Amino acid sequence: MTWLICDYGEVISLPQPAGDLAAIEAAAGVQGDGQSFWKAYWRHRPSYDRADVTAAEYWRAVTGRAVNSDALEHLARADVGSWLHPNPDSISAVAELKERGVRLALFSNAPAELARELQSAPWLGSFSEKFFSCDLNAVKPAHDSYLAVLESLGAHPEEVVFVDDRPANVAGAQAVGIRAFVFEGPAQLARLV
Repeated sequence: MTWLICDYGEVISLPQPAGDLAAIEAAAGVQGDGQSFWKAYWRHRPSYDRADVTAAEYWRAVTGRAVNSDALEHLARADVGSWLHPNPDSISAVAELKERGVRLALFSNAPAELARELQSAPWLGSFSEKFFSCDLNAVKPAHDSYLAVLESLGAHPEEVVFVDDRPANVAGAQAVGIRAFVFEGPAQLARLV
């Protein structure tokens, strides 16, 4: 194995906390249980993560109305902030792997606003390479997203192990010949290499 590639959300980070989700709903002016809001949030997310739409276009699609610049800034800040909760155990696990000489890359579906924040996040210092869907114009589980990462790393599929919390993303990686696993917890990372 040449590289261990990790997803970010719910692998290296903790799930979005309930308080942060409530802050996003408040910023979006959600009333009621928010179920339709979160369905729209995830339904429109791939095009936002792929950089096919701007933040304003994404949030308009999610909320069903135009969002003024102040509200847009507040929404973007709340959304980005909800993803900035590193999992201490995962951070320790990848730091130990780096000390053992394992080459680490991060590959996340993320819009530009989140990607820029993560690019310089101190808790991601163990990753020598970071890839974001907004920069690749391709999202997991599309085959071209994995192929773009492999090309950038100069690696063949059989030289890579990939871990992600979403089975569809694992299946996408496996379809291009990468050994890929569904994330089960930080202790699993050491067993994969």
